Amino acid sequence: MNKIVLESPVFSVEAALEAAEYGVNRLELCSNFPEGGETPSAGMLKFLKSEVDIPIFTMIRPRGGDFAYSQKELMVMKRDIELLGELGADGFVFGILDYDGNVNISACETLMRTASGKPCTFHRAFDAASNHFDALEKIIALGFERILTSGGKNTVTEGMELLKNLIQISKDRISIMPGGGTQPEHVSILANEGFLKDVHASCKRWKSNKNNFVNPDVSFSDDPESFKKHLRVDQDMVSQFLEAIESL
Repeated sequence: MNKIVLESPVFSVEAALEAAEYGVNRLELCSNFPEGGETPSAGMLKFLKSEVDIPIFTMIRPRGGDFAYSQKELMVMKRDIELLGELGADGFVFGILDYDGNVNISACETLMRTASGKPCTFHRAFDAASNHFDALEKIIALGFERILTSGGKNTVTEGMELLKNLIQISKDRISIMPGGGTQPEHVSILANEGFLKDVHASCKRWKSNKNNFVNPDVSFSDDPESFKKHLRVDQDMVSQFLEAIESL
């Protein structure tokens, strides 16, 4: 069995540097953690490409919410792929559905062409699809290299049975990458299906910031505590995932 790749989503420069230092194999670079990830800044990608030597895949998602996009939004996604590709993005992460929950084949084809052969991951828009097995076959036909999914549920634990089915059905045609509340113990369970190639795990921890003063009368998000902490990467959790992978 080829070594399973550990991918971590990161939402800040510090988290990305930590993930690379602790042994994560690939980064999914995003912004806006509360919305589940949006397109990161070009400046962040350019800086990180000069600092880390592991692959960086960039999220291509112009906003939070659903995954059915207008033509103007699709134009923005296309421009983001062009720009971030020029700055060294090693791959792209996106997913587009139509208003009935089906994979939007024409929109995905446009972005795949724009990616110019760089690997693309269909993200957890897959979990919002109306028919997961139909979506699987369409995504394979489109040429995506992997699908990031929690098995159609909120977490990998809840979606475990569908994940196993997807891995068995897809075999080596595409990588089914579990993600969404992934735990180290999930690695061996899914590896037993025989075709596990990638694992997506945030390995997140919250770190208090260094501000000496916080105005109690001002809030900049729905979470009033967010101003007091930063999302980072837990070294111990990364080690647990790497150990689970090495023990296979």
